[in-house]
This record gives sequence, C-alpha cells and structure tokens, in this order.
Amino acid sequence: MNCNRFRLAGVLLLASCGGGGDGPQSEAPHSSANTLAATSSGGSLTAGSVAVTPAAASQFLGQASFGPTSASINDLASMGKISWLTAQFGKAQMRHRDYVQQVAATGTTVNPNQFMESFWKQAVKGDDQLRQRVTYALSQIFVVSIVDGNLYNRTAGVADYYDTLGRYAFGNFRDLLQAVALHPMMGIYLSHLRNQKENDTRVPDENFAREIMQLMSIGLYQLNQDGSNKTSAGAPIETYTHDDVAGLAKVFTGWSWGGPDRSNARFYGSTIDLARDWTPMQNYPAFHSSSAKTFLGVSTNSTGEADLKVALDTLFNHPNVGPFIGRQLIQRLVSSNPSPAYISRVAAAFNNNGSGVRGDMRAVLRAILLDPEAADTGRPKKLREPVLRLANWMRAFNVQSTSGRFLMESLDDPLTALGQTPLRSPSVFNFYRPSYSPPHTTLSAAHLVAPEMQITGEPSVTGYLNFMQGTIQFGAGVKQDIVPNYANELALTATPAQLVDRVQLLLMGSGMSTTLRNQVIAAVSAITIPTTGSSTSIDNARKNRVYMAIYLTMASPEYLAQR
Repeated sequence: MNCNRFRLAGVLLLASCGGGGDGPQSEAPHSSANTLAATSSGGSLTAGSVAVTPAAASQFLGQASFGPTSASINDLASMGKISWLTAQFGKAQMRHRDYVQQVAATGTTVNPNQFMESFWKQAVKGDDQLRQRVTYALSQIFVVSIVDGNLYNRTAGVADYYDTLGRYAFGNFRDLLQAVALHPMMGIYLSHLRNQKENDTRVPDENFAREIMQLMSIGLYQLNQDGSNKTSAGAPIETYTHDDVAGLAKVFTGWSWGGPDRSNARFYGSTIDLARDWTPMQNYPAFHSSSAKTFLGVSTNSTGEADLKVALDTLFNHPNVGPFIGRQLIQRLVSSNPSPAYISRVAAAFNNNGSGVRGDMRAVLRAILLDPEAADTGRPKKLREPVLRLANWMRAFNVQSTSGRFLMESLDDPLTALGQTPLRSPSVFNFYRPSYSPPHTTLSAAHLVAPEMQITGEPSVTGYLNFMQGTIQFGAGVKQDIVPNYANELALTATPAQLVDRVQLLLMGSGMSTTLRNQVIAAVSAITIPTTGSSTSIDNARKNRVYMAIYLTMASPEYLAQR
C-alpha cells in the first residue's frame, strides 16, 4: 500500500493510500470482522439493517456518536446501522438551557462553565448520541463563540443557541437556517441584531449577510454536485459579489430583541424581556430598509418578514447548498477528503430525500453514515480533534462525576489541556477551516486537506500527551471530578492481549495494526504483577497495566488518524 505520510512532532498521519505494500502502517487491522455490507446502485444507497460485527459497530459509532461504549457496541451489532439510526432519530432532546436555568434557580451566578458541565454530561451520558454528535458538528458550521465578550455573560442564551442546533439537527435545513438567522445570540455575534436601514451617513451592517452565504449555505465558489468548482477560463466562478452582500444586508435590517411590542426602547434593548436571550428576533418596520434588496439574481422590497423569506428561500434553493454543507458534514463526521462521488451522493440526498423533499437532514445523515466510503477502513479518514478524543475516553471507560455535575472548565490551553473547548472557537471561521492543508507537506502536495491540523503543533501534541497521561490515571475536570471506571479492564490484566484487544475495540473500532498491537502488548506485559507482597502493590501493578494500554493506544498515530 502506497500511502502519503505527514509527520508532526513524532506523530505520523496517513493522508491517502493506494495499492502495494509499504511498511508496518500498511498492515491490516487486527480484526477478522467484516464491516456492514453496503452497496450503491444507480445513485441510491442500500444497506441491510442486519447485525454487524463489534469492530464494525465500534467504527460506525466513532462517526455517529461521541464514541462507543460496550453497551452501544452490543446494541448496534445486534440491530444494525439502519435500525440504530431510526431509533436515534426518535430520541428526545434534553435542553442545555434547562440545566443552566436550574443552576441559576439555586442562586448561583451562572457563567460558561455551566454550559460546559451540561455539554460534557450529555455528550458522555446522553442516550441521543446521534443528535449530540450532529449538534456538535453543526456548531462548527453555524459558529457562535463565547470567546466574544458580548456572549460571555449570556450563558442561558448561548445554551439555547446550541439547543436550537440540536432541535433542527434532524429537521429541515431551511428551518435550521431561519432559526440560526433569527437567534439573538447569532444576532449579537455577527452584529445583525439592531441592524438599521441605510441613510445619508449609514449603510446596513454586512457581517451576517456575508457569513450566512460564505460559511453557512453556498460558499465562495459555484459548485458542481460533486463539490468540484465550476470554472470559467480556468478560474473558479464566484458565488456572489459585494453587491449581493450589500443587497442581502438590507434584508437583515430592523431585526432586534423579541418581545410583546415593537417599541424603539425594545429595539435598542432598554426595555428588557426576561426571555429575550432565547426568543427569536422580531422585525421592527421603522428600522427595516424600504429600498429594493437585490442579491443572487432576485429582488424584493416588502415587509421584514417577507424579505427574509425571499432571502432564505433563495439561499436554501441554491444548487451549492447540497455539496457545500454535505461536504462539511462529511468532514466533521467521517472523512476530511471525501471522494467527489461521495459528496455527490450526499448532495443528491439533500436535493431530494426520495419523496421530493429538499433539505431533509435525516436523509442527509443517512447518506453520510451509510455510504460505503464511511464503512471503508482501508485508510485513515481524518484527524481526531481533541474534544472528540476526550469524549471517546470518557464514554469508553464509563466515567462518573463525583459531584454529579461533570465539573469542567475551559480546555483552551494547548500546553496544559486540549487546546480546544466547545463553543470557544477563536472566530466565526471555527477552530479550523474546512479547506486547511498543512503547508509544505505531502498532504498539501497531494491537494488534500486536514482541517484539524490547523490547531495541531508541537505544543499541542506535547500538551495532549501530558494531559491524557494524568487524565487516564486520575480523571478529568475540576479537581478530577470526572473519574473512569476500569473494572472491566482490570479483570483482563492477567492476559495482556485480551486487555489490549478490549481497549482497541473501544477506542479504535477497526483495530490496530499487528505491529502496534504487539508493541502495546509488550509494553503492558513488561509491567510485572507481583505474586507476593502487599495487595496495594499488586493492585497498583494491575492499574498500571490498564493505564499503559490506554495511554499508548491514545498516543498512537493509528488512533489519532481515525479510520
């Protein structure tokens, strides 16, 4: 197998692979399991809702959840992928805002840490794992960030914004787009809340108008259904111009705080409704532009609500949306470099769910997760981002919170933590750009991308290893509030091969190469369990075997480069 390799601070990432043999990394995973049989015929995906192997179940759950557990592997292995997805679509949503408000009701002054507590508790213990995972993916496309000081003290509102992404994760993209556009936290973050019509000295704020096109719907360049750029004279064709931005910006004038009236005082925020941080913005006609609003080949000039409908319908029906959003969801869930055919199949599902409905998110998610490319374990697909690594460990080893609250603070510091915290991206462009390719590497030479590498460097690699070394042994969170339960692993310490196989099933899904497996088994076996002496020394040796098996697995390039 010929594979492009990228090495950073001793971590080897495989970028793409072809045929032939090429060293230890080309060895087959240590698993005899077959993945789910899935075929694509005539552009429509079919996949039997049949039992799958534990290895295939674990690999799938690494894409469709915050990580496998013993129980979720067994459930999926017995019910099959389609039945699992159907069951997940029916799971009820638990709201983060409810938790934040419950804490506030005790007299505690809430801050973003309460959102973090709720995020980690639901990510780890939530029964609706598909919704949890997709919501997190959407939060990296429809970005708001509490790094912005204007949002820092609006924890309930930010929690509700995240809930809104979850509410529409299985709905229709058109509804999701409108809910995002009218959420006051997005209005604050991208400055279209209190946006006013033009006059002799003022033009409407263009911030949201630009980003809803560039980042949240149609992108910068016109696309074919397979995600490739349409070109003219060899150059990509721009999707919109500044005139389109200026025209669309007029649509987003007159929108401000929701409430029982449309007074100037409420528009400016001096009259405050207690629910305003999560009530959708409403339009104030006195502040809405009354001139023609021309963008993307359409023109409108009506009420604020009617203008908004024209704008969002135009964006929603643009042919770019399927491949543009589909590719980003594939990147967040499955693969950094999906093939054009994969993107095309997902875009087709966006365009028509099989019943003539456009924008059906359930159809899109089925197309992404049941595609043969998703099940292919022949090569690494993407770098696991830090948040997903920690969540994977938490779920795999059944962590519990000593306080019951999952006390977690910012993990931003790349030297002492993960260098990544949910809803704390540095800008509207997320933690990393979908098109990022590390410069001067075989990846960039091959025109491949690795978005997560944008937050990867020698400090973060070292920081991750140090952070996980302590976390695996002592736990995570404030004063190690979040602690693992290694009972099942401790029961296997007398047989290192079985211990390693359990660990790699929970963390890696498709399995280790024979070389890595043998290395980890040897390292675990080198820790001698005394046959005589105190029970404390025997227990410590057994624990150290577990710590070593988990740490070496999570530090390995084969784990970091998810298949």
